[in-house]
Amino acid sequence: GHSERRALHRESDQLVADKAKAALARNLTPIVCVGETLAESEAGQTDVVVKRQLSAVIHTLAHCISQVVVAYEPVWAIGTGKTATPEQAQTVHALLRLQLAAASPKADEMKILYGGSVKADNAATLFAQNDIDGGLIGGASLKAAEFAAVCRAAA
Repeated sequence: GHSERRALHRESDQLVADKAKAALARNLTPIVCVGETLAESEAGQTDVVVKRQLSAVIHTLAHCISQVVVAYEPVWAIGTGKTATPEQAQTVHALLRLQLAAASPKADEMKILYGGSVKADNAATLFAQNDIDGGLIGGASLKAAEFAAVCRAAA
């Protein structure tokens, strides 16, 4: 469900769910990405979009939902250098955790990652949020010093 797959390959919420199911059937742990575009964010649709995206996965996987990792990646923050504030990211992560809790008694054990331009200078404050369990690191992982700093923030 990464944004490029959804946008460039027109992968639907259901296709993302089906791919997660196929990964689980092959003993792989899928990372299911959810996130809104800039237009959706500016229209106040963040909650609706991420809940819809995750709902398809919950419905398809049912009792197996606790075996996936969820990553919130606001599309407007991927590769742009922009990032959600820690409070914005926490709000979405808390929403996702509530949605998962309604589907699985193991929701508190599930990992929800943040993946919108995590860098050395924002990693610690993002990772300090209650419902952010780590990061899905993109561009920062290509620079050794930057990635090492993100890893230290996560430790």
